[in-house]
Amino acid sequence: MKKELKELAIYQTKEGAIRLKEDVKNETVWASLDQIANILGRDKSVISRHIKNIFKENELIQKSVVAFFATTASDGKTYQVEYFNLDVIISVGYRVNSKIATKFRKWATKILKKHVTKGFTINKYQLKNNYQEFLQAVDNVKLLAKNNSKVQTENILELIKTFSSTWFSLESYDKQKFPKNGNTQSIIDIEAKDLYADIKLLKKELLIKKEATELFAQEKERGLLKGILGNVFQSVFGKDAYLTIEEKSAHLLYFIIKNHPFNDGNKRTGAFAFIWFLQKSGFEFQKKISPETLTTLALLIAESDPKEKEKIVGLVLLILR
Repeated sequence: MKKELKELAIYQTKEGAIRLKEDVKNETVWASLDQIANILGRDKSVISRHIKNIFKENELIQKSVVAFFATTASDGKTYQVEYFNLDVIISVGYRVNSKIATKFRKWATKILKKHVTKGFTINKYQLKNNYQEFLQAVDNVKLLAKNNSKVQTENILELIKTFSSTWFSLESYDKQKFPKNGNTQSIIDIEAKDLYADIKLLKKELLIKKEATELFAQEKERGLLKGILGNVFQSVFGKDAYLTIEEKSAHLLYFIIKNHPFNDGNKRTGAFAFIWFLQKSGFEFQKKISPETLTTLALLIAESDPKEKEKIVGLVLLILR
């Protein structure tokens, strides 16, 4: 295998860890015989002998771990030089007898132990160069782990039990048996002016991120949002039309998205007002409404038929129950 390779600076720290300067996006590390000898503190002849034994004993398959790269020598000429990947470096590191190699083995063993006992390790140097990928990985782990830590791929009964609320909610939705009971504790300090002020903060953040324009959360007519909040708290014959926190918040979400009080950003503003209202009311929603759930609900409401209002609001109540 012949490739072009930029100059590669590879070295070992005092702790024995291998670091790579340049080409940090490569899936592996390629090092020449000279570089491996330098890393592990032994002559090339010793390193070469260990590599031959590694291939002879089928510890590694030669064609999978060896490549030839165009390398410029000190005489200014370019030669095809044999390089070995990280698998070879690690294998040789466990065979070589030197103080440096001993440090390397201690480091490698510590990393392996972390993988076995914790299931992960973190390289803070690589993390700096791949921070966005790291954040995405964290999100993926959250999605996998949330409420599913006990699920085993071969344990179907455990799978059924873990998602028991899902089966109940789907049946209730099909039969339109929505929750009638809920949290009726006193709702205090819910005022339109506070919601307006906090939506203004949301807009400011989105403008900074260039995820919105000045039209975002700009009312088509003054007081439309205040009117919607008033509808949520309306009373009929001396009683609240919507008795519970769940009902009030679900209708606030629905009315903002469907009534389009703003020139732009009705879904995002509705979603924000929904969780804002729940938080102001002291309702613990974090375990029931994930960012993904909130996104799905907002889009579902936006695309729904107005004739299906009761079913859509009922779905929100099922999630909040």
